[in-house]
Amino acid sequence: MKLLTILISGVLTLSITSCAQTRDRENAMSTKTPQISVQLWSVKDEVKADFKGTLKQLADMGFTGVEFANEFGEFSKDAKLVKQVLDELNLKGSGAHLSAEQLNEVNFEKTVSFYQTLGVNILIIPWDDRAWHPEGVKELTDQLNMLAKKLAPLNMKIGYHNHEHEFNAYEGMTYWDYLAKNTDQAVVLQQDVGWTTYAGKNPIDYVERYPGRTLTTHYKVRLPKGTKGKLPIIGQDTIDWLALSKANIAVGGSLWFVVEQEEYPNGLTPLQAIEKSKKGLDKILKQL
Repeated sequence: MKLLTILISGVLTLSITSCAQTRDRENAMSTKTPQISVQLWSVKDEVKADFKGTLKQLADMGFTGVEFANEFGEFSKDAKLVKQVLDELNLKGSGAHLSAEQLNEVNFEKTVSFYQTLGVNILIIPWDDRAWHPEGVKELTDQLNMLAKKLAPLNMKIGYHNHEHEFNAYEGMTYWDYLAKNTDQAVVLQQDVGWTTYAGKNPIDYVERYPGRTLTTHYKVRLPKGTKGKLPIIGQDTIDWLALSKANIAVGGSLWFVVEQEEYPNGLTPLQAIEKSKKGLDKILKQL
């Protein structure tokens, strides 16, 4: 009897310890700082002229990933060669922006195979004017749900990326809310913070409203009209990046913060502007 009691006690202790370790791992995952990527649209001309050289400069800035934007320069969309460049520079593909047409029945297999070769598992539709059309948004929502199911067995996800129009009023909410509420939890809501703030909305509200949906977020500045004394550079703008980052980590389930630069103030080149935003973000994230 005494031996049985000891054995039961031992099993309970191991079980409790195992549960505690699992809980600790989950907590560690939920508070892990996302990796930093860069959207290659920011340097589209440079990428077109010198893909490998441009990615090397980005890697030297400290980026650990790149988000593709349908331009592969001298590699002419040769996935194996692109993957070689990523491996040489120790970069990962954090995601890819592509059109809805690239995922239609005709192009789906070819497109998916290409990005699988690159190790990319998040495919984002960055622009679709159905997203702010009263009937079109329903069609787009259905398509995103269909693609989510189609990609799931391949361990890939579909997502959508906002501009300002998605925050227009629609059915007592916004088009962005409609899309979020009517798509599967697996559909990534890639918020473009610059456009969200430009539309007069608080990006944190949308992270908290849809938990676990912001696996990647565009960290971009788009200064609201009339803003003075600020620059479209992370850390020199109007956005509370620290509070947003905390929300993305704690609530959004973020894996990647994707720096994007579409404006190049004070005569900066695209690469120089990206570097300044990267340094600004690094400084902010040290406060986490």
